[in-house]
Amino acid sequence: MTYLLMQIICCYLATLGFGIIVNIPHRALNACGWVGVLGWLTFLGLRTINAGTILSNLLAALMIGLSSMVMAQKLKMPMILFNIPSLVPLVPGGQAYNAVRSFAFGHDLQGIDYLVQVLMIAGSIAMGFFIAELVARAYFKTVLK
Repeated sequence: MTYLLMQIICCYLATLGFGIIVNIPHRALNACGWVGVLGWLTFLGLRTINAGTILSNLLAALMIGLSSMVMAQKLKMPMILFNIPSLVPLVPGGQAYNAVRSFAFGHDLQGIDYLVQVLMIAGSIAMGFFIAELVARAYFKTVLK
């Protein structure tokens, strides 16, 4: 339980901090933090049931995209204000670091393996946002008709 609480706090603070760095309006920061937490909890839950890194990132990004749509409507702000800071916990920084480190020490095959992981994770995050955007457009098209 303590581990999960620590994950929630750290994710919220990371999302909030990045939101401050990229100058998100102050009234959107709290919602932005909670969208990030929701995405991270989705990722952790799927990883716990061994869903795989790619599927976990895809569904977490989808959750972030859909939550961003809800928050954007609620606060009457653009979705992008919630999307960008909320994906920070999902960014494959560890794999990217390991790829560069492996290449620097001459372990090219291991570096390529990490690089492929980075590309697959980044692609799954992009696909999750793409699917969320399609759902948002379909929703708005049916609601506004």
